[in-house]
Amino acid sequence: MALPPMLKVTLQSSVIGAVSNILAQFITSQQNNTPFNINWVPVFQFFLYAVVSTPPNFLWQQYLEESFPATHPAPTTAAIIAAAAGDDKALDSVPAPSLVEPKLNVRNTVIKTLLDQTVGAAVNTAMYSMFMHPIRAAMAHHSPGYDFMFGGSGKGKVVDYSVVDWNDAVATSKAEFLPLIKASWAFWPFVSVLNFAVIKDVATRSLVGNLAGVAWGVYVSLFA
Repeated sequence: MALPPMLKVTLQSSVIGAVSNILAQFITSQQNNTPFNINWVPVFQFFLYAVVSTPPNFLWQQYLEESFPATHPAPTTAAIIAAAAGDDKALDSVPAPSLVEPKLNVRNTVIKTLLDQTVGAAVNTAMYSMFMHPIRAAMAHHSPGYDFMFGGSGKGKVVDYSVVDWNDAVATSKAEFLPLIKASWAFWPFVSVLNFAVIKDVATRSLVGNLAGVAWGVYVSLFA
């Protein structure tokens, strides 16, 4: 049985989030000329962030598409030629499905891109920072080799939010908001235009976004 689109996209995003962090760790080890040993704590954090953030983003993309459809019906070339010639007989001979075709709605594509790269980018940046900084503090007591499957070293909870300094988390999130937004504008608008102009359905757009997210995930992992 096929998985619901949102669940499928969430699973894809979660795996990609984890992989992007592992890639970032590998790049860091190569840059520092140190042995590559996976720290599973940030891998888990990026995996969990994708689980939390993907569903609202999927709904956001659905809302944009429903509000500003990618295409609108337009007369086909055959219909235009017949109509321009005033040839009603030729026009009547054109099969009904051949009279109109979907055409890219440039206005809606521009609107969706602007909304996605302003409202969407702002919400996603704030959500990322306010998720990652607290969970890092809440898991700071775990060693890099913490084993989530078997309870690690047994030191306390997996995630302990009672130790989080929320004022510090908010302050750090505010400080990095503009740098992250500016960095995202050098990358994500191109992904948005590709998605909105070429890809027709939300699920496939999410897949394309996830693949682009590998590069972005590596960046934010290194940025952190």
